[in-house]
Amino acid sequence: MIIGLDVGGTHTDVVLIGQDCILRQAKVPTNTSNLFDCVWAALDEVTRDVPPEEIERAVLSTTLTTNAIIEGKMEKTAMIVSPGPGIDAELLRTCTHYFIVSGSIDHRGREIQPINPVEIEGLSSKLKAEGIEHVGVVGKFSVRNPKHEIQIGEILGDSFTNVLYGHRLSGNLSFPRRIATTYLNAAVHPIYKGFFKAVKESLKKKGLNIPIYILKADGGTMSLEASLFCPGETILSGPAASVMGSLPFASLEEETLVLDIGGTTTDMAILIHRVPLLDPVGCELGGYKTLIRSLKTYSIGVGGDSTVRVLDGKLKIGPGRDGPAMAYGGPTPTPTDALFVLGKINNGDAQASQRGMEPIAAAMGMTLEEVANEVFDHACQMILNGAAKMIEDINSKPVYTVQELLEGYQVQPQEILVLGGPAPYFAFRLAALTDFQVHVVPQWQVANAVGAALAKNTSEVTLFADTERGIAIAPGEKFYRQIDKNFDRNDAVALAYELLKNKCIKEGAVESELEMEVLENVQFNMVRDFYTTGRNIRIKVQVKPGMVSEYKDIAASMFHVSPSQKMPEKMR
Repeated sequence: MIIGLDVGGTHTDVVLIGQDCILRQAKVPTNTSNLFDCVWAALDEVTRDVPPEEIERAVLSTTLTTNAIIEGKMEKTAMIVSPGPGIDAELLRTCTHYFIVSGSIDHRGREIQPINPVEIEGLSSKLKAEGIEHVGVVGKFSVRNPKHEIQIGEILGDSFTNVLYGHRLSGNLSFPRRIATTYLNAAVHPIYKGFFKAVKESLKKKGLNIPIYILKADGGTMSLEASLFCPGETILSGPAASVMGSLPFASLEEETLVLDIGGTTTDMAILIHRVPLLDPVGCELGGYKTLIRSLKTYSIGVGGDSTVRVLDGKLKIGPGRDGPAMAYGGPTPTPTDALFVLGKINNGDAQASQRGMEPIAAAMGMTLEEVANEVFDHACQMILNGAAKMIEDINSKPVYTVQELLEGYQVQPQEILVLGGPAPYFAFRLAALTDFQVHVVPQWQVANAVGAALAKNTSEVTLFADTERGIAIAPGEKFYRQIDKNFDRNDAVALAYELLKNKCIKEGAVESELEMEVLENVQFNMVRDFYTTGRNIRIKVQVKPGMVSEYKDIAASMFHVSPSQKMPEKMR
């Protein structure tokens, strides 16, 4: 059995999955100030009376790091950057405590100027005096030679809670994106560590001594222990879980628009013949362009609990959320309250929903029923407009899936898959407003948790070789090896595959499931006095995202949902 756990901003969903079906499922409110009780309550509900030895592993997804970035609730963090000549690193500033220091490594990894230890010691004292505990260190060409980043970290010593190095987080050369990637990883570390601790303690209390994995932004998993060193990998973990949870139900012949409608946001993605799109460079979130490998997803601030109000005579929904719907004790009206007014939902206080919608109706000059229809239609149209904008953006660039580049491809989805708590209600109206075929994902309430549970391990390795200098290096893997002048691209690919396999197995992957492929294979000859003196080789390899094979039959069984999980009668 596998536990799938999705810690969202509004609810925490958990499932217990057997060999061919979902055995149990639960949904509890997320309390970010007390994650232990939240996670414990969810786990206790699905594992009660289950022998611990029968549970193989747990796979988690979370929106905590994503929400922290979007809401600007990150820890005070310092960045130390070493750009060398030729760039104004001040233009790449990510935070208030941002320091540019001396020292330079060139594009081949050769030291041009050493760092100044006295300068770093002074910075260390300054940061300690200001109470900063989290530091990111990035050199412009540290992926070619991490010497300076490591030296800076050694001088900083053990005086800080967390020091992160840019070369350990990505093997790509984009200096601006590596600065942003390192900053976000350092800044979300405290909240992620709290999540990490809550999960570990909850499972320990249940007597579950099992492997624990976290879903990454690229739709694959990594061990929870490994994720503590790169918590930024969990950015967009929640939207990735939406994609993985919808995969088995998407068309093999057409393109599919996936909509995960939550309490605060709607997460969107496109599948091409059941294959997710990939952001080839890295995701962008909160204005930060990163090197964090991710599925291509979009989020808009519209959900079932979005605040509804009237501004200058016009209806305004979101992007904020003040709490649950008024029907469930919240302070402000929401699209969910509109559904209560229309009699579509009846498991809460409908009179509270009516009281909340009355000022909206008065301001709009409508009856309660008219304004409820207007609110719900407006929310649906905002979602469709957001989807249209996403598709336009995708079609303005080369389209990458997790398998290939589709040059000149134009995305034209013909169906919509909807999941999330209010999925059936929104699906009914979306079908009326569009020409799409609209379907609700089976187990829509917990599809994210299912998607996380069934995802397999993925990893990526970047290897750089310089035959003139006689080195092969993969800084992210702490790997360095001397090579001879006969070392070629075939040797480099074989070595990269070896590193990738070892990395995945260390993180808990099964070797028989490792579908490895080359993403980048580039070689440049180095010429001096009209003679070739060596080769620069760059190789990037990955394991494809996908679902664990032994549980694929669950997808088929999920089509046969129980009567209580079908679309509500009033929505048909």
